[in-house]
This record gives sequence, C-alpha cells and structure tokens, in this order.
Amino acid sequence: LMYALSLLLGTTITITSNHWIMAWAGLEINTLSILPLIAKSHHPRAIEAATKYFMTQATASALVLFSSMTNAWHTGQWDITQMTHTTSCLILTSAIAMKLGMVPFHFWFPEVLQGSPIITGLILSTIMKLPPIALLYMTSHSLNPTLLTLMAIMSAALGGWMGLNQTQIRKILAFSSISHLGWMAIIIPFSPKLTMLNFYLYVLMTSAIFLTMNTVKVLKLSTLMTSWTKAPALNTMLLLTLLSLAGLPPLTGFLPKWLIIQELTKQNMAPTAIIISLLSLLGLFFYLRLAYCATITLPPHTTNHMKQWHTYKPTSTLIAISIVMSIMLLPISPMIPTIL
Repeated sequence: LMYALSLLLGTTITITSNHWIMAWAGLEINTLSILPLIAKSHHPRAIEAATKYFMTQATASALVLFSSMTNAWHTGQWDITQMTHTTSCLILTSAIAMKLGMVPFHFWFPEVLQGSPIITGLILSTIMKLPPIALLYMTSHSLNPTLLTLMAIMSAALGGWMGLNQTQIRKILAFSSISHLGWMAIIIPFSPKLTMLNFYLYVLMTSAIFLTMNTVKVLKLSTLMTSWTKAPALNTMLLLTLLSLAGLPPLTGFLPKWLIIQELTKQNMAPTAIIISLLSLLGLFFYLRLAYCATITLPPHTTNHMKQWHTYKPTSTLIAISIVMSIMLLPISPMIPTIL
C-alpha cells in the first residue's frame, strides 16, 4: 500500500508541477517506489531487472535535471512550458525517450518487464509512462519535430521487428509498447491532445491484456495454447482485445491510428504516415500470433496434453469493463474533434 501511494504521489507531483525541480522530484519518487515492486520475488532475474531499471531511470533523471538547469542558465526560467534553449530541448527529448523506453534507449524495457511480476509489468507499461508523457505534452511546442519523427519511426520499426521472434508474452507486450510509443511521439509536435488520447486508449487495452494474463496465469506462448480451457469466454475476449491493440477496425485501437494518419496527412507528411502505417503491420503479425495461440489453435503435439481445469471464478468487473471499452469505443469518434 505504501509503495502504491508513493507511486500515485510521484505521478501526481510530476503532472501538476510547473517547476522543473518539482517534476524531477516526482519522477524520483516514482522510480524509488517501483523498485521494491520489481524486486519483490527475490529471483535473480527480478533483482537484475530492478538494477537495470534503476540505472536507466537515474541516468534519465540526471539528464532531465541537466537540461532544465541549462535552460534556466540561459533564459532564467524554471517553468516547464518555457523550454526555449535548443540544446536543452534536445537533451530533454533524449531524457524522456530514455524514461519511456523509446528507440534508441529501448534496451532496458523488455528486460525489466520480463523480470517483473505481471501486475508490476502492468504498472511499468501504464502508470509509469504517464509522468514522462505529461512532460512531453507540456514541452511539445518547443521540441524538435524532425528528431521526434525520426525516433518515432525507429520505435515503430524496432518495436515491430524485435517482437516477431519472441515467445515470452511480457516481452511481446514490451515491444508492442515501444511501437505504440512511436505512434505517440510522431504526432506530439502537431497535436499533443491526440498523443494523450492515444496514450489513454493504449493504457486501457494493455491493462485489459495484462489483467487477463494475470487471471489465467499465463507467461509464455506455449502455456497460452492450453489456457483456453480455464476461461473460454475470457480467451475469446482476449482475441478481440489483441486485435484492437493491433489497430484493426472496427475496434477501439483503430481510432488513434486513424486520427494520427489524418493529422499527418494534413501536415503534408503523407510519406511519413505511409511508412509508420506499414511498420504497424509488423506488430499486427505478433498480435495475430498471440491471438492464434490464445483461441484458435490446439497445441500441435502428438503426445497427449493435460487439459487445464475450467475455473469457475467470476471474472473481475475491472477486466470486464476494460475489455468492453477496448473493443467498443470506435463509435465515440465523432466526439473526438470537439475534445481536440
């Protein structure tokens, strides 16, 4: 409970602050409160994950502090929205990319997610990404669009590419997160609110998948194949949620991709929109593979397989709500222009 409250406190401080030192303090509280949650199992891999997480986050926090100090040195401003010094902006972009796990600072994220328990993995993929995204949102007008576009395309490419040959579900979700960050970063200089919309919907869909995995206690593809007997209805919903995360119409995940492509075309960036759309096909492959293993196939073994017992535990309301919203929110799209 204490660590959960510290996480909420750190996130709230960063999101609500106007001063760089306060934002930095919030990021530090967040980092320190998630570390015990990662290392909770005392497994060597969990300890390794916690160490890797600490090293990268400490470096990123130092860079955030350094960029804000350089900006204050040149402009006399500690306000987050007054980031006007060019070098400071470049350092800040790389610091936030490191915090989020965007390419080329992505190496730590799949490893840390693989070493963490599923619920900690969910926190790392969702809540822990909110403060850096909020900082990006507040400084979006002064960041370099070319650098962000380049990093975004690399994230979408590498996230899709490296997820192709994975068998561990947490690693697949980590690479999926990296490619989604690409979609968020590419649009932030032009429409920051669209980035936030994409982030919220991504959090919704990822939460649904992580919570489902936690319910059926599945960590890799080979166990996912036999898990359908545990909760058949939940596995069927998992299929739809995975396709939604891949961005297929008429599911919720299609909405942010559609709006982002539309906005990029308005900004005369049609080639960029085409490239990032084609790169999302890589992601579609491993989502389909997950969906295929979850619901469509029986394990291709000649030996007899032990079927798992059907659990008659009722599915939690949180999973039910998040899955329904992950699948059925596309009809709200006419409302979006009024929000943006």
